[in-house]
Amino acid sequence: MTTPSILIVDDDTALLRALPQTLYLRMDDIHVDTCDSAERGLAMIREHDYDAIISDIKMPGMDGLELLARIQELRPETPTLLITGHGEYDLAIRALRGGAYDYILKPIDRDSFVAALQRAIQAYQLRRQVLEQHIALSHHARSLEWQVQKRTSELVNANELKDKFLRIVSHELKAPLSGLKGMTQFLYKQLDEEVNKQVFKQGLEDMSHAIDRTEVLVQDLLDTSMMDTNMFVLHRKHCNLVQLCQRVLSEYTAGAGPDVTSEIVAETVEAEVDAERICQVLINLLSNARKYSVSPSTITIRLQQVGYEAWIQVEDQGVGIPQEEQQHIFEQFYRAPGIEVQSGEQTGLGLGLYIARKIVERHSGRLDVESALGQGSTFTVILPISIDQEATGQNSENLARHTLATWTLTH
Repeated sequence: MTTPSILIVDDDTALLRALPQTLYLRMDDIHVDTCDSAERGLAMIREHDYDAIISDIKMPGMDGLELLARIQELRPETPTLLITGHGEYDLAIRALRGGAYDYILKPIDRDSFVAALQRAIQAYQLRRQVLEQHIALSHHARSLEWQVQKRTSELVNANELKDKFLRIVSHELKAPLSGLKGMTQFLYKQLDEEVNKQVFKQGLEDMSHAIDRTEVLVQDLLDTSMMDTNMFVLHRKHCNLVQLCQRVLSEYTAGAGPDVTSEIVAETVEAEVDAERICQVLINLLSNARKYSVSPSTITIRLQQVGYEAWIQVEDQGVGIPQEEQQHIFEQFYRAPGIEVQSGEQTGLGLGLYIARKIVERHSGRLDVESALGQGSTFTVILPISIDQEATGQNSENLARHTLATWTLTH
């Protein structure tokens, strides 16, 4: 409850001195204003929202009944108590019919006067509380309505993303499973004929490749689930990115993989990363580049230092992304688990690239992409690196962009 504020309007100056003293003695924490005319009292009522107003009925000029009518126009919720002479019951009834909260008879009984005023103040403050609560409930209802609309929209978007995600997974699974099914049927037929070991070996290798693709997809699905539930944890340590790239390429080109040539300018560039996860990113980018390249072609991996960042670029000579579709594709790439786009030849940003982007972002980096139709695409992994500032000496030449190593894959 706030401090009650009272206005007393009366042309009797003695009463204007006595009534405030009575209230200060009998009521705690109260503020009383006084006025000796209805006209000046009306001006004060316009400027201030009182908890209760007390006025004499009989005053020169504007009397108490007329003042009451004006109060009903300006402050209809403010309780007004009118003071009337003993035996003037007709005036008291007119006052009540005009909207007065109560009337007080002269000579004024102080206890009755204070009790009536307290009831009026309490009624007004309770009414004001109800109004404030009603307003608060209205705001809360609007807030809940907005939240429901927002959650509904999020649910619709989530369902759309789920459907898109399931289409991606179905598409990604179809290729290795179809390969496995076809090779199984082919090898069964070979059993009824003279077995060609070379054909059999090639068939098993193709099946092994399809199984590897399926395992990668399953791992990507597990990673997606962990990211969505905030269970994805990085195990960072200082790592030489030159050696990391060499390790990835060694694993990627093992067996019957593509030929690789390298040109290494710097032996070391340090970054604090989860080596296994960055390897996963590069494998995904290499797989994507090879998937959308037509043999014979080359894939170039370029490690560069740009200021306090390391750029690992994977550049292919594949089909590229149509210019008119790039903005839409890039928006989806940064918002959802990849998409597949049909435009003459197939291009795509699949689940692996979604995982790659998330991993890079968890390293406080970013994954950019540039593409031109028919000329291929370049994905750039940008990571913060560790630099010895004393060694660089804040020399701009040391922080300028320069190539540290280049690897070229031919397939």
